Amino acid sequence: MHDANTVRRIVSASGIHRTDHVLEVGPGLGSLTLALLDRGAQVTAVEIDPLLARQLPTTIADHSHSEINRLSVLNRDILTLMPGDLTDQPTALVANLPYNVAVPALLHLLAEFPTIRTVMVMVQAEVAERLAAEPGGKDYGVPSAKVRFYGNVRRHGMVSPTVFWPIPRVYSGLVRIDRYETSPWPTDAAFRDEVFNLIDIGFAQRRKTSRNAFADWAGSGNESAERLLAASIDPSRRGETLAIADFVRLLQRSNEAALEAGKQQDQVRVT
Repeated sequence: MHDANTVRRIVSASGIHRTDHVLEVGPGLGSLTLALLDRGAQVTAVEIDPLLARQLPTTIADHSHSEINRLSVLNRDILTLMPGDLTDQPTALVANLPYNVAVPALLHLLAEFPTIRTVMVMVQAEVAERLAAEPGGKDYGVPSAKVRFYGNVRRHGMVSPTVFWPIPRVYSGLVRIDRYETSPWPTDAAFRDEVFNLIDIGFAQRRKTSRNAFADWAGSGNESAERLLAASIDPSRRGETLAIADFVRLLQRSNEAALEAGKQQDQVRVT
């Protein structure tokens, strides 16, 4: 990225402060890295290309010897990055994610780094549309629902191909995610995986009613309808209309019903 105005726009929209530790993914030649350091933030840049990773500290040092002290560079695949790889945990994520790994990388980082409170990602325009889509919209799908498990999502406009070199064939989109200050639901891995499983089921056949979509999971169509109604969801609704809160509520009500059924069975055995 070589356009200074676009770089300033991204940094401004990200809301980065000097107290932040920014995890930057895909720093490339370092134009965005420099802007983040100019904000006074600590930056850990993760670059998969070994040549770019080696060059980045030199590029930063050539511009400012003081800022290099706040930069760490890791030559890693972002999909394998874990909290133990970092000395200090990040509070913000700024990422330029390629199309083929954008959603898996974003979900991985949100899951593994709960200290990240704000996210600004630049992705291919169609991925940005899917991430920020609302329930019932044509672009709403699995990524839209899963990313909202972690926080609020909103678009921050488009980025022209002309600001990059080499020039790509597609537009990019900016998406900001703000993690919930207090999560409305449990955030442990086991609960998250169960919710994500329901999301996958709900979108596996988009045109099916929820009653039919969740029939195998519930054990039968009638049981599926009962669980949906217990979660205040019309069984005739399609999965593509369900918000993240609906999937969470469906799981919670189903778990509560299973727990109650187990208690009743225990009482029968005792008597």
